[in-house]
Amino acid sequence: MTVEQAIQYIHSNKWHNKRPGLDRIRALLAAMGDPQKSVRCIHVAGTNGKGSVCAMLDAILRAAGYRVGLFTSPYIRRFHERMQADGKQIDDKMLAEITDYIKPFAEAMEDTPTEFELITAIGFEFFRRSGVQYVVLEVGLGGRLDPTNVIEDPLLSIITDIYFDHTEQLGNTIQAIAAEKAGIIKEGRPCLFGGKDSSACRTVGQIAALRRSPFYTVDRTDYRIRKMTLEGTEFDFGNYTALSLPLLGTYQPFNAVTVLTALEVLASEGVMTDEVALRQGLSAVRWPARFELIRRDPIVLCDGGHNPNGISAAVQSVERYFPEQKVNLLVGVMEDKDYDEMLEKLKPIARQAFTVRPNNPRAMDAEVLAKHFEEHKTPATAYSTVGDAVKAAIAASREEKIPLICLGSLYLYGEIVDLLIAEP
Repeated sequence: MTVEQAIQYIHSNKWHNKRPGLDRIRALLAAMGDPQKSVRCIHVAGTNGKGSVCAMLDAILRAAGYRVGLFTSPYIRRFHERMQADGKQIDDKMLAEITDYIKPFAEAMEDTPTEFELITAIGFEFFRRSGVQYVVLEVGLGGRLDPTNVIEDPLLSIITDIYFDHTEQLGNTIQAIAAEKAGIIKEGRPCLFGGKDSSACRTVGQIAALRRSPFYTVDRTDYRIRKMTLEGTEFDFGNYTALSLPLLGTYQPFNAVTVLTALEVLASEGVMTDEVALRQGLSAVRWPARFELIRRDPIVLCDGGHNPNGISAAVQSVERYFPEQKVNLLVGVMEDKDYDEMLEKLKPIARQAFTVRPNNPRAMDAEVLAKHFEEHKTPATAYSTVGDAVKAAIAASREEKIPLICLGSLYLYGEIVDLLIAEP
């Protein structure tokens, strides 16, 4: 099996009409010899912020000398990003070999696994073969019924901010969504809640109590920003002063504070990190498409915010970095998102919008999106290709001497970045 054949096979296993639950992934992993039992996991769920938290934990633990696996989703540009060992993505040969190894087990099942169940199984087998000590494991969707939830003995369960998203699957109240996320909490194993919503915190705490899980929260009062520029952020937390974080966005220091608190809990579980590793890991962390600076002439930032809370965070960041200044927007969204609320949040910062249709069956037509922007009193022009939109947006932003913010869908990121690099 070539790597192209492997990826094609993985994508061919759809989740439509599949019954939710962990039976399929458990059966598949059992046939493989339960590779997930060969590693200790730090399990991370949440609506927003979980990927950044995972990236920071991975960087710090590696700086401390541990061999670390990282499992995240979705990928931004390349399938291989989903699973990394010691900071390196799975290579073509290993991905093809593991997929070829798993395929007979999957096809022998009466109820065959879904795409994400296959990806999860590949990840666990990759981590077993790589010999990592710990895996930072990001939930795909929700928590309780997510395939990653087959792990039985996590070092720590972390739940980041909880907001409305995927309400069809997770529920239409914060409490219901929080309960689904809290489904990753295991009997007697510690849990950390890093979100800001008090009702979500209560729900997670109640479930932790039922499972006799030591429950921790993040003290956000012991936190201070020293400096926040397009070069990065410097902040204090607890006994740590002048911590340096290269990730942009006003929300990233909050994610970092969650990570610092998690490290304190992990120390009680025998996972030790010193201040040198902490500083080195934080200062070296990279996580694309989260208010990422792509170029400076004109200033262009890409943010993957694709729900109302994610858009709110992007707007707050724009207001912090560019006070009292309007910006241009290059936007594409999915039809199943609450785009009206998102566009209303964008109105105060937008001079004009350049709309496109992301390469996804669920994407909204660019003309329709432009009309919605106009309804929200924001001038907008639709473009038939992302390339045309990028050229027009770059030219306008350079002429007007204002930043360009690209947001609304991670599906746009790769194409936009390639075009921005090529565009003079």
